[in-house]
Amino acid sequence: MSTEVRAAGRRSWTAYVLALLLVAAITVGILVGLDAATTARKAAGRASAEHVPLGEDAVDPAEWGQVYPFQYESYRRTVDVERTRHGGSEAFQRLDEDPLWRVLYAGYPFGIDYREERGHAYMLLDQRETERVTSVKQPGACLHCHAAATRVWRTLGLDAGAPGTLEDPLGTPEAHAQVARGFELMCAMSYEEAAELVEHPVTCIDCHDPATMRLRVSRPAFLDGVAALAAGRGEVETFDSVQRWRESARESPYDPNTLASEGEMRVLVCAQCHVEYYFREPGSLVVYPWANGLRAEQIEELYDERGFADWTHLTSHARLLKAQHPAFELWSRGGHARAGVACADCHMPQVRQGAKRVSDHHVRSPLLNVAAACIPCHDASEEDLQARVAAIQDTTQELMLRAEDAVRSLVLAVRSARDAGVEDPVLATARDRHRQAQWRLDFVASENSMGFHAPQEAARLLAEAIDFARQGEISVLGARLAPDGD
Repeated sequence: MSTEVRAAGRRSWTAYVLALLLVAAITVGILVGLDAATTARKAAGRASAEHVPLGEDAVDPAEWGQVYPFQYESYRRTVDVERTRHGGSEAFQRLDEDPLWRVLYAGYPFGIDYREERGHAYMLLDQRETERVTSVKQPGACLHCHAAATRVWRTLGLDAGAPGTLEDPLGTPEAHAQVARGFELMCAMSYEEAAELVEHPVTCIDCHDPATMRLRVSRPAFLDGVAALAAGRGEVETFDSVQRWRESARESPYDPNTLASEGEMRVLVCAQCHVEYYFREPGSLVVYPWANGLRAEQIEELYDERGFADWTHLTSHARLLKAQHPAFELWSRGGHARAGVACADCHMPQVRQGAKRVSDHHVRSPLLNVAAACIPCHDASEEDLQARVAAIQDTTQELMLRAEDAVRSLVLAVRSARDAGVEDPVLATARDRHRQAQWRLDFVASENSMGFHAPQEAARLLAEAIDFARQGEISVLGARLAPDGD
């Protein structure tokens, strides 16, 4: 081989090696750059968290949004107005869609204004504007679940002599004393006076510890109610932590913030507010009536023991109960509860954010988000799942309409008997049956899932409502036929 050829070969090999070294250098540079960028992003995130420290005074959700932007942006979407087959988040007037409720709620504020609830973003605004508040005098207790009020309770408590400072973590004895005292004071205020103290609807701080982001419950009525439930005789099959507490020495009341599992907390943070409650006098203190258990008749039994009624019906003069929104109570009787499915699993399903999966804070009906809310657990198409839900809800509605007709017939029968001269004492049985029937009807109607949370339980309650109403009608007929009202 000639000298020229060998030299050319050496130059070619040298160029090849230099090219490889150049490519390697570029690759290393890219990797180093990417690593630096990743480090910079992590540092920026830490800097952001340090720049916007979250404490117990972080009531405004926008403060949390600077650290948790995705969760905040999805939370803001609760302003969306969407309607499902039997509800949704559109504020339509239920009294216009089903005028029979004007008869059933006669003499009670819900007979004036009964609109479908909208998303969480509207919960304070809608309450301030409803005619149930603007036309009827209401207590500050109404704000227990419609506003971010923890800091207000603590401030009121401190002003009234409770120990500690606002810097005390919420779970400490000092903070608990502040909340308890302030809660009592705010419940006893007029609604107008209490509403001046709050600015935001329920926000991040109501469900999350700002220091750790762990789920927590902050509503004092719930903490008292669930402690009474644990200490009572009612079954609580879906919460292992309650069973463990019952089997323990019970040295202190049941506290979900220290005893409940993360899965249980994904139910309990919602159960803070989506429940039945009543105002106990004096002071209109919000109380969750769970000492006897969560079933409708167990709650009814407690009300009977305490001689409680929400109002006296304008036509029948029966002392009636108004179910609020017992979603937690009905859910606890259903198949999803027995399977360990939490509220957040369906109403705040996991969604992908980059390489992570996080809870979607656009809280809404699963029917508006079947792909994310239902498909991960069910081997079925969206169409099939929608059809299953429709079958349950349509059947529940049919039963509900029959129950409404039955209760209305009882109300009209009592009125006719009174017009015919039948004395009030003779109508006592009919009024008792009116109380029992309307309570069961309203327990399902006010729960907001149209029976889906527990279809068999909803059907049972509506069947009992029809039965009690017809029993009341028969008692009225007997009173009218009896000689001299005997």
